[in-house]
Amino acid sequence: MIRFENVTKRYPNQSRPALDEIDLNIERGEFVFVVGASGSGKSTLVRLTIREEVVSSGRLLVGGHDLRRMPQRKVPQLRRQVGTIFQDFRLLPNKTVQQNVAYALQVIGRPRRAIRALVPETLELVGLAGMEKRMPHELSGGEQQRVAIARAVVNKPPVLLADEPTGNLDPATSLDIVRLLRRIHDSGTTIVMATHDNVIVDELQKRVVELEAGHIIRDEEGGSYVPKAVDTRDLEEHETEREDVGEGSGPPPEDRPIGEVGALDAWDDDAEDLLR
Repeated sequence: MIRFENVTKRYPNQSRPALDEIDLNIERGEFVFVVGASGSGKSTLVRLTIREEVVSSGRLLVGGHDLRRMPQRKVPQLRRQVGTIFQDFRLLPNKTVQQNVAYALQVIGRPRRAIRALVPETLELVGLAGMEKRMPHELSGGEQQRVAIARAVVNKPPVLLADEPTGNLDPATSLDIVRLLRRIHDSGTTIVMATHDNVIVDELQKRVVELEAGHIIRDEEGGSYVPKAVDTRDLEEHETEREDVGEGSGPPPEDRPIGEVGALDAWDDDAEDLLR
C-alpha cells in the first residue's frame, strides 16, 4: 500500500536530511503509529505520502504509483485516495458542519444525491448526528476534530493519514478521537498516525515506527511509545549521537506548516484554486 525504498528528503539550507535513506513498508489494512521527537521526520513522511513534497532520492510508492515520477496533473487523483487529518483541524470557518463535510465531495464532482446520503451517514459515524447546522466556532476542539475526520473519510479513501491529530486536545478527548480512528480502521482503512501522545500509543498497542534525526531506529509490532526493553548504554549512545548531529544543524524542517489545502482528502485543480 505504502512503500518507502531508500528514501531521502533534503530541504534547502539544512545541514542534514529530514529523512535519510529510510525503508518502510505499510501493508493494506495496517494501523501504524509514527513516533519521535520534533524534527525527527514525522511530518515530512506525511507530506511526502500526499505528494506535498517530492523525495530527493529513492522511491516512494502509494497504491503502486511512484510519486517521484507522478506528473503534477495526477496528484489530485492521488489525494482522493488518501484522507488527511491535521492537528489544527483546518475547517472552513464560514461553513456549517454539514457544509464542511459536503465540500470534500463537491470538489470532486459527486452528485447531490450521493452527498445527501453520505454526509449524514459519516456524521453519525463520528458522533456528530444532530450537529449538522453548527458553525466551527460553536464546537469544542474534540468536536472540530471529529468534523475534520468526517471530511477526511466521507469519500471512503483506502488510506488515512493523521498528523498529530490529538496535539491540541485534552487527554480524555484524545482517547475518544483515537478510539474513533480505531473503528474506522476496523472497517478496512489503512491508517498511519504521526504522534507525540504516549497514552494513545500505549492504549492501542499497534505497530510503532520510531524516527530519530531522519532515521528509523525502531519498527515494532504491538509496540508501546517507549521500547519495552532498552539497553541504557545504547540509550546513552543515541543521546550522544543526537547531540552531535544537532550542532549547527539549524531549525528542523519538521516545524514547517503543511499547505492549507492539505486539509481535504479529495481535491481537483479548481478546488485548490478556490482554497488559496
